[in-house]
Amino acid sequence: MAWEKEREIVSKQYDCGHCGNSLVSNKGYTGTVKGSNAWIYVCHYCGQPTYFGPGNTQFPGAAFGRAVASIPSEEVKSLYDEARNCMKVNAFTASVLCCRKLLMNIAVSKDADEGLRFIEYVEFLSEKGYVPPDGKHWVDHIRDKGNEATHEIKVMQPEDAKDLITFIEMLLKFIYEFPAKVKKPEPTPS
Repeated sequence: MAWEKEREIVSKQYDCGHCGNSLVSNKGYTGTVKGSNAWIYVCHYCGQPTYFGPGNTQFPGAAFGRAVASIPSEEVKSLYDEARNCMKVNAFTASVLCCRKLLMNIAVSKDADEGLRFIEYVEFLSEKGYVPPDGKHWVDHIRDKGNEATHEIKVMQPEDAKDLITFIEMLLKFIYEFPAKVKKPEPTPS
């Protein structure tokens, strides 16, 4: 897209909330909002605008965490993307709830029965070796934070969502991405 009267402004490094690329841009617009400086930068990858207002708030924000390859379940991939994208709009409680739900969906994608109690999904992942060594307490942390978000009148904080997304990312890489990179050797005939 071509923007009219776009000009050179002070350079800014950011992650584009539209295409996800990291960039440094010096093209865009300046203005004031209620007496404070504001900027609109134009991404040179996708051509979309990103607004930076007072306090350096960014809209749209960038998704938190990294994409994970080789997730075969569309439900798991979609929920992970949703958890990451909730961070763009400061929806931290929603992100935590997505991370909790991801544990159930991951377990079902690995052949757990549907309709189990939540704790049974957590136990399934642990018992079947889908949780890395010394990682059980992280799964329990996701469960506990998810339960707080679900059953208590408590709003989750950015740190809560970031912690859970970081662990879910690692868990997804451990379960799906890394095994897809190096295939299991075929058993040798005897």
